[in-house]
Amino acid sequence: MRSPSWLNQVERWFGHLTEQRIRRGAHKSVQSLEADIRSWIADWNSNPRPFVWTKTAEEILDSLARFVGEFLAQDTSPSSTAADCGFRRCCCHSGRGCRA
Repeated sequence: MRSPSWLNQVERWFGHLTEQRIRRGAHKSVQSLEADIRSWIADWNSNPRPFVWTKTAEEILDSLARFVGEFLAQDTSPSSTAADCGFRRCCCHSGRGCRA
C-alpha cells in the first residue's frame, strides 16, 4: 500500500511550509498570509527538493525499541510524582501518576 507513504510526504511538505513561512512571518491580514504561502510554493516548485530517508529501517526500529523500553521503565506511581500538576482529569487523579 503506497498511500501512507504518500500521505507522510504531504504532511512533511506542510510541515516545511509551516516552519519556513507561516511561523516566521508576521501576517497582518489573510491576504498577506495567502501571498506569503503562494510565494513559498512558487519558490518550492522552482527548486523542488525530494524527501530522503536519513536513517535505515533498522536504525528507526532500534530507536523506537529504546523509546518504548525507557517509557515502560518509568515509575509513574502517584508516590513518585513530585507534586500534583493541578489538572483534575490528569493521570495524577487516576492513580497512574502525573506525566505533565
